[in-house]
Amino acid sequence: MTVVFELKNLNKRFGDNVIYEDMNLEIEEGETFTIIGGSGMGKSVCLKLMIGLLPYEGGHVLFKGKEVGDMNRDELRELRRHVSMVFQAGALFDSMSVLENVTYALREHTKMSDPEMLERAKECLDMVGLGYDPDIINRMPAGLSGGMRKRVALARSIAIKPEVILYDEPTTGLDPANINRIGKMIMKLQKELKVTSIVVTHDMPIAFECSDRIAMLSNKKFPYIGTPKEIQHSEVEEVRDFVQGRYYEDKDD
Repeated sequence: MTVVFELKNLNKRFGDNVIYEDMNLEIEEGETFTIIGGSGMGKSVCLKLMIGLLPYEGGHVLFKGKEVGDMNRDELRELRRHVSMVFQAGALFDSMSVLENVTYALREHTKMSDPEMLERAKECLDMVGLGYDPDIINRMPAGLSGGMRKRVALARSIAIKPEVILYDEPTTGLDPANINRIGKMIMKLQKELKVTSIVVTHDMPIAFECSDRIAMLSNKKFPYIGTPKEIQHSEVEEVRDFVQGRYYEDKDD
């Protein structure tokens, strides 16, 4: 199996706050890999390191064998053509309509004509269940519900046909119906587009439903990695407490 991302002996800190210490992780091509762990531990930091949004102090972040930390601006731009990120809040451009948001990456990274971009936007909006409805595509982000914003962000992320999609807490702030919808979309996109999906979430039902493998962040590393079944039935007390919602009991924070 081809390794898409490899993090080797990785060290990352913010001032005196150590996030990762000699951390190792491998993501295989075509899998849905989910990262879980306590709040504030640095789950989302992992995704940002993968696409060069943050520097690291030691070790390696490799995309298909190439060191991300050594990439120049053009190389990072090329990396981000292959790896899309769906940010926690959607990160839509407030001054752009839905259609302009979805076609933004196409304008930035391709030489498509306007008709070609419109056709691609229609495909992507159909794929996330929004359709090419003038009432929707002309709305500004402020006029969208939380669930719709997430789906527009998904449509934008797949517009340039990435090889990898990074999801940063894709279900945060959503009601149960939309959480279920987003989970099904992650699986649908992975299956239909043959992408590699890396999901950061605290939502265990989504993690168990969507994942091929799950990694739990603990003590600045990923000591527990397994299939959903292995994580669900782990005999390790820390993993069991997290899965069963007892992780923060008797902890000072």
